Amino acid sequence: MNELRKRKYERWFRAADVDGDGAITRQDVVLMSERYVRARGIGPDSPQAQQMYETMRRFWETVIAPVDTDKDDRVTSAEMTQAFAAMFADRAHYPEELAPVADHFFDLADSDGDGAISLIEFTHIFGSTGRAGDDECAEVFNALDLDGSGTLSRDEYHRAAAEFFYGENPDAPANHLFGRLH
Repeated sequence: MNELRKRKYERWFRAADVDGDGAITRQDVVLMSERYVRARGIGPDSPQAQQMYETMRRFWETVIAPVDTDKDDRVTSAEMTQAFAAMFADRAHYPEELAPVADHFFDLADSDGDGAISLIEFTHIFGSTGRAGDDECAEVFNALDLDGSGTLSRDEYHRAAAEFFYGENPDAPANHLFGRLH
């Protein structure tokens, strides 16, 4: 794995380690869900909130928990980086490895159901779950909006997710999908 991919995975990890204790736990996933629900201003018992909680529960069970090599219910940066490097070794496997998860996040972000993610929607999900500020979200969003439409299509979003997890181009805007790399 090259250094860029390692830095991207570490950035993703920092965003997912909501409480900052050096590990991703089920509680971090719950906290991400709660942040998103608050950012959207929806009731915690609403159908939209329940969808978010369910998607994040599945995300924990299918993506994060399986990489807990020592089975202590805490996924460290080393465990996650090693697993991501192995999981995301070949972009040709994106459709089965990552596209279903990306589709869930796209659908959650597309709160009005119009088939595109607006800047406000992008900021709600990535600002709240990825711990990025509004200015940072706007900068990343504008770079990912390849056709300049003012929204991210599902295709643009999938391109960004694939580039983030599989890509090695140091100039790709998608490197910053979960916040600026430093």
